[in-house]
Amino acid sequence: MTNFADAGAPEPLKALYKGRKNNPEQTRKDILHAAIVEFVSQGLSGARVDAIAERTKTSKRMIYYYFGSKEQLYVEVLEKLYGDIRRTEGQLQLAELEPEQAIRRLVEFTFDHHDHNVDFVRIVGIENIHNGVNVKQSSAIRAMSHNVLTALKETLLRGEAQGVFRQGVEAIDLHLLISSFCFYRVSNRHTFSEIFQIDLTDEQVKQRHKAMICESVLNYLHV
Repeated sequence: MTNFADAGAPEPLKALYKGRKNNPEQTRKDILHAAIVEFVSQGLSGARVDAIAERTKTSKRMIYYYFGSKEQLYVEVLEKLYGDIRRTEGQLQLAELEPEQAIRRLVEFTFDHHDHNVDFVRIVGIENIHNGVNVKQSSAIRAMSHNVLTALKETLLRGEAQGVFRQGVEAIDLHLLISSFCFYRVSNRHTFSEIFQIDLTDEQVKQRHKAMICESVLNYLHV
């Protein structure tokens, strides 16, 4: 990362950087985290770079220096939030577990991650309002998402070989089945809770739902 104090940096940017306590990389991270808050609360169209600058006690010029534009900053927010779930999925070590245990661990992780990361759910919802045009700009998101499908496919094939999973299940279809339940109960929790008078944040309800999606997926896979 280029330091504003470098000789090649524009003089106004050197002045902006001078006196800041955080190093450039930390400043970039601060901007990214502030942008998550702004985009989640205001959406892409309503988000203001001025508000992000105010949150980080920096300037619009510094934000544009790091990210180029509001749209590119939004793409990097998407990459950050998708990257968080994909990196953690990669640490589940599914290949070291028996197929049924691997599926259960993946389902439980997906359930918990969505439940604990409302920002991710909201950003995905916002991006769908925009027809996914910004996700299309990121090859990183596609590459990260391919990894989970590969791990899931390998798990399904091991289960088939052991005779515990039925044949022909597509990894992408199973991923959609798992994600849809875990996502919906967070994305629609306010309307669903009000209409049906259920508290989706109640711990007993969450544990019941987690057990239900696990058993549903495993029952679907069993021979």
